[in-house]
Amino acid sequence: MSANAEEPRAVEGPGGWAREQLGSLKELLDKPLTTYYLIIMCSALLLALGLMMVLSASSVEALQKTGSPFSWFFKQSLSAAVGLPVMWACSRLPAKFFRWAGYPMMALSILALVMVLFIGSSELGAQRWIYIGPFTLQPSEPAKLGLVLWGADLLARRARQGRIEWRQLLIPLMPGTAILAVMVMLGRDLGTTLVLFMIFLALLWVVGAPIKLFGGILSLAVLAAVIMIKVEPYRMARIGAYLNPWADAQNAGYQAVQGQIAMGSGSWFGLGLGASRQKWNWLPHGESDFIFAILGEELGLMGTLMVVALFGLLGYAGLRVAVRVNDPFTRLAAAAMVAWIVGQATVNMGAVLSVLPITGIPLPLVSYGGSSLLPTLAALGMLLSFAKREPGAREALKARGPGPAARALSWLGLGGTTKGRATR
Repeated sequence: MSANAEEPRAVEGPGGWAREQLGSLKELLDKPLTTYYLIIMCSALLLALGLMMVLSASSVEALQKTGSPFSWFFKQSLSAAVGLPVMWACSRLPAKFFRWAGYPMMALSILALVMVLFIGSSELGAQRWIYIGPFTLQPSEPAKLGLVLWGADLLARRARQGRIEWRQLLIPLMPGTAILAVMVMLGRDLGTTLVLFMIFLALLWVVGAPIKLFGGILSLAVLAAVIMIKVEPYRMARIGAYLNPWADAQNAGYQAVQGQIAMGSGSWFGLGLGASRQKWNWLPHGESDFIFAILGEELGLMGTLMVVALFGLLGYAGLRVAVRVNDPFTRLAAAAMVAWIVGQATVNMGAVLSVLPITGIPLPLVSYGGSSLLPTLAALGMLLSFAKREPGAREALKARGPGPAARALSWLGLGGTTKGRATR
């Protein structure tokens, strides 16, 4: 064999291997459908994990209250069965539809929030729910989606040569957001008010509002939060429990303490799926607000890190959409949805870990509750629709050919002709 014959070049040392892996990762991220598949993967894994954990966390209390350990799991499964087709439908709708839908959704949200003050049910110090037969509606959940769409379209319509004049957001975006926030605060729901505020700040950030405006709004928000905490004794108790939950472990700090016990019991790999001890009437709301604690107890640190990573990837995918598209509405809506879903997840997990005060908001896609799950799945469907507008994404989807649903319809004779089918 000649000495000049070409041989495969070996990667020199660990540095060369690392550069090769980074190059492969960069090549993967540069593909036009990377965002699209990231959203699908993260959403599917979080939803599947959520259904599994709802079944485990709710089984004991459901058995005691309804006679069946599967009662709440079936309700959550029904919500998922309704939400997945909604997500699929939203993924196929154009941005023009979402721009139009924001206005009636915003109006209906305000109407429902007014109704809940008069006919809503009050539980645990907050008036958030309207009971419709066996179902429960929490109007503040779809209000988040309404604010995202309405606020994004409002600012996008004021775009001038790709830039949005921030002074034009004062009317009517701030009054509209304030109306939603006041309605939610009248229902004594500080956690959802915080999420609405995060959506509003995300819209401001994308618009490019000056730091002075941020400072003024943050000052007003802090003042409003302090007043809300001062006027409600149970909120003052929560702040005290946040600062030192073990000082009042049997009263105000009870939920925080039991959550810490659950998380600590899980160690690295957990007690095993279904083996939680805290769900046996020790940890309140283990299937909803504190499901992350049950997850940590049963799946351990590795399970909680997986959830954090999935929300991190979902946030990355949403921000990637916002950066790569040119349409102002799509950019604003994508960034606001990331602030909503990932911000709410951060607040929920922070409360369980006692890093933040307990606010009583669910973990998106994971916690029990159809009122939270359905708007979240609709928002993720919209994010999929926006991901198709990335450079080269539509062409890549067409080259991929029809999906499983289209092929199944074609086989049944209900769809159009598939690619490569012989014409007559």
